[in-house]
Amino acid sequence: MSKAAPTFTCTACGAATHKWAGRCESCGAWNSIVEEAPLSAGPKGATPRGRVVPLSDLATEEAPPPRAASGIAEFDRVLGGGLVPASAILVGGDPGIGKSTLLLQAAASFARNGLKVIYISGEEAAAQVRMRAQRLGLTEAPVKLGAETALRDILTTLDTERPGLAIIDSIQTLWLDSVEAAPGSVSQVRASVHELVTFAKRRGTAVILVGHVTKDGQIAGPRVVEHMVDTVLYFEGERGHQFRILRAVKNRFGPADEIGVFEMTGAGLAEVLNPSALFLSARDAPASGSAVFAGIEGTRPVLTEIQALVAPSTLGTPRRTVVGLDAGRLSTILAVLDSRVGIPFTGLDVFLNVAGGLRVSEPAADLAVAAALLSAREDVAIPPDMVLFGEISLSGALRPVSQTENRLKEAAKLGFTQAALPARSKHGADAGMRLRELADLTAFTGEMFGAG
Repeated sequence: MSKAAPTFTCTACGAATHKWAGRCESCGAWNSIVEEAPLSAGPKGATPRGRVVPLSDLATEEAPPPRAASGIAEFDRVLGGGLVPASAILVGGDPGIGKSTLLLQAAASFARNGLKVIYISGEEAAAQVRMRAQRLGLTEAPVKLGAETALRDILTTLDTERPGLAIIDSIQTLWLDSVEAAPGSVSQVRASVHELVTFAKRRGTAVILVGHVTKDGQIAGPRVVEHMVDTVLYFEGERGHQFRILRAVKNRFGPADEIGVFEMTGAGLAEVLNPSALFLSARDAPASGSAVFAGIEGTRPVLTEIQALVAPSTLGTPRRTVVGLDAGRLSTILAVLDSRVGIPFTGLDVFLNVAGGLRVSEPAADLAVAAALLSAREDVAIPPDMVLFGEISLSGALRPVSQTENRLKEAAKLGFTQAALPARSKHGADAGMRLRELADLTAFTGEMFGAG
């Protein structure tokens, strides 16, 4: 029998090739291609006929899956209402951001609510996890703890104990003895996740996996890992801020892009039930370069402060520093202001920041960004009781955005009395606010700053 041809896989993106190369053709990474052991070709001889899969029509109604609530409202919100049995959840985040702390608190909360929970640590000794539990005041929670990296032993333990929830911290430390590769390699991570997901579906145990991230912020390992699991969560935050954001980027049992907001305290992570009030609580007196953006994160409206600073540049190429926003979007807005409105930023350094450590990705922030930039350049403060939102097109026109009514209701609840938004927005009842509906960026600049 001829020997199976070797397979080579990129450790950065997971692309497979039939020969080794110094540079991956898919992602462009250098020295990232390693040889993998070939997969089994299946049983010898004739392949037996498979069974017939039962089929149903689209009108078939099924009851929604049962959920187990943890009691941590922000955590349950991101999961879509609670933990679904037999689901596989992948949690990623920067080192030291608080993933283990969050999951230990969630494990204790699930266990107190009657769910059998096993926490397997592959990175820390059991004594270290106990010290963290003692610091968080969780030592009385009925959570079973283990420290192991051999996947076969972990699966045997889970099959014997039959928990309702198993937390594995982390998948990069696991190794399967049937795969000839080092822990953390593409083949080991892929095989380990496949075994754990298969176990979850077969035994009805919910599994939460912790994954390391690369310097680009993506979960390390092959991309297929995110396709194998049911839910992918990212735990975000800046080291210098106390706020942490748990964001769902994929969820088969609930809405994607939902967020949960937590505050890092000495006693662990405390949930923030009203993020808007907290993000705006540290606002200073009205000053130029500050604008309040009414955004939507998942299903909830969140108000954040966007800050801008414009100063003369001493460099040949002015600096463009952005924190919490897309740098490409800033360049586009600056180009529209220059070309369509006639307000250049040539020779000026521009610094843009979202206060509180939140990352804003929706285009509805364009108008608030432009307002903060113009306010900083003209040294004119925006009214402190005004919120702004709207997308800016390349022609300079303001385009309506979704969920306008929810944005206005959240702003009114926090005491804002006026809003600047695109014309033709479907805002319904104005909630008692004064609305400035504007057709384009030129009209906004003329009304707010007397230019354009």
